[in-house]
Order: sequence, then structure tokens, then C-alpha cells
Amino acid sequence: MVTKDWGKATMMVLPFPGACSTPTITSIFAPSSSANQPRRAAQFRRRRGRNRSLNPTIVSLLNSSLEHQTPTAPKRNLILEDEGRPLLSDSFRHCRCKCGRRHLLLQTMAATALLPVPSSTASSEPASSTMVMLDKVHPPRPDWYEEFYASAMSNSMKSYEAEIAGCKSQLFSKLRGKAEEILEIGIGTGPNLKYYAGDAGVEVFGVDPNTKMEKYARAAAEAAGLPQQNFKFIQAVGEALPFVDSSVDAVIGTLVLCSVADVNRTLKEVKRVLKAGGLYLFVEHVGAKDGTFLRYVQNILDPLQRVVADGCHLTRETGKLIAEAEFSQVDSRIMFVSNASLVNPHVYGIAYK
Repeated sequence: MVTKDWGKATMMVLPFPGACSTPTITSIFAPSSSANQPRRAAQFRRRRGRNRSLNPTIVSLLNSSLEHQTPTAPKRNLILEDEGRPLLSDSFRHCRCKCGRRHLLLQTMAATALLPVPSSTASSEPASSTMVMLDKVHPPRPDWYEEFYASAMSNSMKSYEAEIAGCKSQLFSKLRGKAEEILEIGIGTGPNLKYYAGDAGVEVFGVDPNTKMEKYARAAAEAAGLPQQNFKFIQAVGEALPFVDSSVDAVIGTLVLCSVADVNRTLKEVKRVLKAGGLYLFVEHVGAKDGTFLRYVQNILDPLQRVVADGCHLTRETGKLIAEAEFSQVDSRIMFVSNASLVNPHVYGIAYK
């Protein structure tokens, strides 16, 4: 048994039966070793209203999170860590309600030295934290809205996907034999999976801030012939990818840089997680040429587009930003998609790390 004292709280840690190094959190309580314990306990109760211990449900969730750190964990390039320390478990990350549950859990874990966050998660967050960045650029939405948007994306993009299929087929053919571990940012409902996920030995990590997309993406992965154990859906944003440096062979992003909060930061993250010589495949819509009638209309409608399309911008110069992101080489082309109406033109291509 190991007991650690941080002044205002003490954590007692016991090993799991049969696991030599995995700790179990049993309780948090006021210090009891001091000679002045009764007086301190009274002060503690006056400040807090009562002497509190961790709710059994929270203890169970914390221990479940710790279980993933055992030496027998499956081989994954993905590691949910912040400066070498574990981030929250899936059940924590998937809480998108406004009840404050996520913030309470963040504070609880910080108190037990399991997560390096300050007492208030509303300010002074570490910029490298995946969870903090997720909350910052994609604040929790109501479940009904996330479900509605996921359903709309699944049903309303069929004509667009049919028109652009030839372009995507040609583009994604460049992955064959060159990529086994593939990260797709903004995977959404998974419309791209049929072009590359069926290749033998491929492992796909799909990142998206909307967890309601997962069921659609998993269905698309299954239809593409990708074994379920080779597909991982991760709730995160492009500005803070939960991967170690140089960990994937390819990154894919289609119609995603239009809606990220910080394009340049996302592109830096893409470069960071790519292995040397790795590929970044992109298809993005960009702002029309200045002085054209289309650009005039885009400038007028851009504020409304951001509201109704979950942050999508009509006028971003995404192609220029990719070209200036210091990839070793960028091959790109411009095209117009008739089904995309005002969301034109498109830039697509491959950037090499």
C-alpha cells in the first residue's frame, strides 16, 4: 500500500490482485497523521460543508482509466497522453452535456495527480491537452443537435459524393502499398473509407469532435471490409491530435479545414504526427477568386454559413495555407463541383512530409 499526502488530501493506492504495477484508487480523505488532526478535520468540514470522499462511480471510472496503462496493453500508435500522463478515458471524453460532469471529473483527477490541469478548467489550460482543446474549439452541443447534424451529413451529401467519386478514387489510389496506419481527421460519417480501408493490413484512426458520427463511420468501415478491430473512432479536434510524433503513414482530410478553429495549427499537427515521407491527402473547398460575383456572394453569406454548417467558412484560402505549411512537396489541383453550388472551387491533392 502506498499513501501520498498533498497537504489537503491524501490518496491511498493499492495494487490490483494479480497486476504487479497497476494502482487502484480507493479513497480521498483529509490527512490523519497529524497530532492536530481533530482541529484540521473541523476546519476541513467548515470549509467544505462535510468531509467528502470520491463517489464510487467516479472511483470505478478512474480505475477503469488506469487499467488501460497495464504493460499488456495492445500495440497502438495512438496514445491518449498529455506530456506523458494519461488523459481521460472514453467515457469521460464522450460526455458532451452541459451539466458540468466533465469539468468535475477533470478537477477530481487533477486533485489525485492523475491529470495535469489547474483547479479551474475555464482558463489557463495547458495548450497541449486534447481535452482542453476539444472544449475550447468544439464546446458541448446538445445531443439532439449532434445527432441531427450527423444524420444530415449522412443523407444530404450523397449527390456530392457521387460527383466527386472519380477524383477521390484517383487520389486515394496513391495510398495503396504505402500506408498501413492511417489517420483521418474530421472523418464524419466515413464517406472516404470505401476508397482505402479495404486494403489488407490497414488500420484506421478516425478523429471527429461529434461522437454521433461514430455509428455511421463504423457502418461505412464495415461496408468497406475493414475489420472492426482495425478501426478506432476518437473524439478530438485537428488542433490537438492525441498521437505521438511521427506515428502514422498518412493523414486524410476532406472538407474539414473549412470548419476548424485554427487552420495553421491543424496543419502543424498533421505534419507532427506524420512519419518521414508520410502523405497528407486533402480535398477542401476554398474561397472564390477576389472580384468575382461568386466571391461577392460568399462574403455576404459566410457569417450565416458558419452558424448553420457547424463553423464552415466559405471564403478561406485553404489551398494557399497548405502550400505555405512547409511540407517538402505539395501537388494540388483546382476543380469545380456542380453539386456544391456556392461551396466552390475545390482544391485537392497530396502534401509530402
